[in-house]
Amino acid sequence: MFADTRTFDSFAVDDLAQARTFYGQTLGIPVSDQHGLLVLHLADGRDTRVYQKPDYNPATYTILMFQVDDIQTAVGELTERGVRFERYDGMDQDERGITRSGPPFAAWFTDPAGNVLEVLQVPSGAVGG
Repeated sequence: MFADTRTFDSFAVDDLAQARTFYGQTLGIPVSDQHGLLVLHLADGRDTRVYQKPDYNPATYTILMFQVDDIQTAVGELTERGVRFERYDGMDQDERGITRSGPPFAAWFTDPAGNVLEVLQVPSGAVGG
């Protein structure tokens, strides 16, 4: 029934204005407003809706993963833009928050609402690369 139906991902935040600034300016993702929602125009034509939820609680899992060619560079640029990378107990992370126990190599950060985001570097030829 839905094999050829356009789909949209979505997630909640507690403040759409903060989300617009973070995703649009800090991360540099093209954004727009549609029907009272913030829309992230992600690569590959994948639009993701962001909505404000009154009784909001941050996701306790990674909601978006951004695949990069060079995680060291990506983490450096995000850090310069004010992004703080998370540290997790029991994970082997370097001084910048990057875990290299993979592949893939990964680092996690949160948006202003506390949702978990990830940058990851997948070696060429690997699944997802």
